[in-house]
Amino acid sequence: MLTHWRRVLPLIVVAALFIYEDRATIPSCKLVPAAGESADGQKDHPDDLKVMLVSDLLLLGSDSGFWNTIFTDYYMSKFFKKSYELLKPDLLLMLGDVFAKGSQVKRSEWPNLVQQLHRLLGPFSGLPFHVTLGDREIGECNELEETFVNWVARKFPALDSVGCGAFEIADIGFVSLNTVALLCGGNSKLRFSVEKLIERESVYRQPENKQVRDVYKSTEMKLTSVDFQWRENVAMSGSGSVLLLHFPLHQTVNSRCSKTLHKNSRFSSLGSNNAGGPYDTSQSLPANVTEYIFQALRPRIVFSAHTHEFCDRTHLDGTREVTVPAMAWGAKNDPGFVFANFRKNGSIISVSHCSLTGESTFLVVYISLVTLLMMCMLLANAPNEDIS
Repeated sequence: MLTHWRRVLPLIVVAALFIYEDRATIPSCKLVPAAGESADGQKDHPDDLKVMLVSDLLLLGSDSGFWNTIFTDYYMSKFFKKSYELLKPDLLLMLGDVFAKGSQVKRSEWPNLVQQLHRLLGPFSGLPFHVTLGDREIGECNELEETFVNWVARKFPALDSVGCGAFEIADIGFVSLNTVALLCGGNSKLRFSVEKLIERESVYRQPENKQVRDVYKSTEMKLTSVDFQWRENVAMSGSGSVLLLHFPLHQTVNSRCSKTLHKNSRFSSLGSNNAGGPYDTSQSLPANVTEYIFQALRPRIVFSAHTHEFCDRTHLDGTREVTVPAMAWGAKNDPGFVFANFRKNGSIISVSHCSLTGESTFLVVYISLVTLLMMCMLLANAPNEDIS
């Protein structure tokens, strides 16, 4: 009897490994009520718009190497699959830095990057998705080129030539901005083009421009002939579109959100700043740009990224900003994403912070189970004469 169990033990350990892998790739989501609100007790409705927001996948394409291809990419795809099965989202939003070295690789290598992304998405490939450009896709300020931004923007749906986008789904408007261009300042043509879109979107959202909005929806085209001369936006705060950004908005001194990335990020020094030093991970949009966006767009809610950490804060005008954490293991040991449910009545947005199992946890479990498996195999092959 004991001999039989010794032979079965390795199979039990292997089965335990598969069971752990299946359970550990399921995200753990916790509802995060807005400031001053209680937990949302509403039940889901079939007409709710369910949105999954991810950031900083930091895919490496052909440079992935053995570890990322066999281990990291495998579990990333499992995370996407399990998240889809659990949450059943209607829309996938990616808030930049999808690729770790997008601005540095040759154009001929971009197909490999895009193919890697679609392989990881799995069931999400059939869903509408939108990508907001980050600095790793199009370069930092000293690298920013209008022609390259235009080329990259054509790789993703619903982006214009300067890397911005505006679309509606389930009667909810979304606007994504090229915050790299806004951060760079100066006399950049890209920045002026982004500001032009902001002002055009502001005019589009003016209460008296219902006829313009109806034409916009019926033709499914961006406004091109509207007089977008700047004027005061009389719309109320929170009445505009959902705003999608890569760089966060300006943070006040009293903000409880960190402005820097973790120092142990294996991707933290891939880029370089103007001075040639380490990649600057503390960027956020300046205060004047933040105020300009609030005044022009009156966003309903803001989703940003770049910091690699989850953060939920409310600005002085009452606008809620949720920062999406990094999903890549190499960026942060406790990866995650955000799940937002836009309720049927249009007035309530429930936000959940979803956590994923960290790389170090997987490594500890794998090492422990492999060690146990080897011990079981040695025991199974041990002589039987010592057993009475």
